[in-house]
Amino acid sequence: MSGWLVDMLAESRLTSFFQPIVHAQDTSLIFAHEALMRGRDRDGALVSPARMFDTAREADLLFQLDLAARTTAIREAVRHQLRTHLFINFTPTAIYDPAFCLRSTVAAIHEAGIPAEHVVFEIIESDRAANAEHLRAIVDFYRNAGFKVALDDLGAGYSSLNLIHQLRPEYMKLDMELVRGVHADPYKASIVQKLLEIASQLGIQTVAEGIETPEELSWVRRHGVDFVQGYLIAKPSGVPAVVTPRLND
Repeated sequence: MSGWLVDMLAESRLTSFFQPIVHAQDTSLIFAHEALMRGRDRDGALVSPARMFDTAREADLLFQLDLAARTTAIREAVRHQLRTHLFINFTPTAIYDPAFCLRSTVAAIHEAGIPAEHVVFEIIESDRAANAEHLRAIVDFYRNAGFKVALDDLGAGYSSLNLIHQLRPEYMKLDMELVRGVHADPYKASIVQKLLEIASQLGIQTVAEGIETPEELSWVRRHGVDFVQGYLIAKPSGVPAVVTPRLND
């Protein structure tokens, strides 16, 4: 069942799409791009990351896939001469020993000439992590190498608030399910406002994910989000966007 994924990894048929992260108050200013893994089958059709990760878990290939995704993101960023910050996803459960599992990623970034301070490692699926100590060891490894850390999908899991104080990220990304329709839902609005207050008090910069409507953008702007990301600004693409629209309220 996993043969297709083994072949895809062996034949280096992974690629990265890039979605811009822009300044909330001026969406024409691109702050960063998030690298999003995609695969290609032998006919060139795209394969979703969800399918790849599900198969990797079943076949014990999570380490290989996660490593390939990170190195692909770096390779594609260099190929496109990306000059913005670069957000790279990583899956904590794929990393059993930070020093061993991550050194090739760090080496690839240095060899590519990408400044460490421009790289943000984004923790995905933190709810699957075996324990907080393991996650903290990974974060410490990245920080000691000069990189920044983002906590993804904040508000999506029960452990989000604990992770803020355990990991002390430089960036918090608000889960798109919380952001969607936040302007019209007092429950979502109250939760997001509290998360933004916490971030502001702790000096953590915030990214609102999944912005799809002008109303959502207007709301997060008014409530102090630093950066936004979503289809309203730009969809992920194989060639990183260099221009994004200036959207007014």
